[in-house]
Amino acid sequence: MTDLDSPPFDHAVRGRFNAWFFSALDRYIDRVARPLKRIAFDGLDAARVVEIGPGVGANLRYLPAGAELIAIEPNLRMHAPLRRRCAAAGVTLTLVPGYADRLPLPDHSVDEVICSLVLCTVPDPDAVLAEATRVLRPGGRFRFVEHVAAPSGSPRAKTQQVLHKPWAWLFEGCDLHRDTAAAIERAGFTRTTIVPMKPRGSIFYPVNTMICGTAEL
Repeated sequence: MTDLDSPPFDHAVRGRFNAWFFSALDRYIDRVARPLKRIAFDGLDAARVVEIGPGVGANLRYLPAGAELIAIEPNLRMHAPLRRRCAAAGVTLTLVPGYADRLPLPDHSVDEVICSLVLCTVPDPDAVLAEATRVLRPGGRFRFVEHVAAPSGSPRAKTQQVLHKPWAWLFEGCDLHRDTAAAIERAGFTRTTIVPMKPRGSIFYPVNTMICGTAEL
């Protein structure tokens, strides 16, 4: 296990809350998101995977046995549970406590970059996607599960607008009405598959407009 030198952040309230929240609700969130993740992560068999914002390790269950995970996670409070879960899962972890707009990886060096519920939180999704395309080899894939802006004028869109500021503060910058699909489509991938889906049985009404899929370089 290796920690690369990059500046993390450590917020005593939000950092601790998010680490607790995603650990405590891990099984429930996975049950809700499983149909989307099965689409996005289908055929994921690379021995070395880069994950943007792995949090406490929600996607470890979708990695192949014996995989190496290069985890880009700036929230210091997520690191201990992520290390524990990787050890339990037999996943080799290289933890990068920094930001996804500056990946410490060579050009065209990896086959798979994955993320879920992350592009809503980054200040500049275009910069993050540019880094993903930079480090992927030709034919490499970017796999994603994200919530997105609800259709304009819909009850959910109005709820997203009302909750935007407090939600963003609590969930580390999460933007409830971001057009993430458009960002992925303009990122320069050669083939992109985006599947819109409403998760069943989810209590998280503001984020129940979702997309999943893959983008190939």
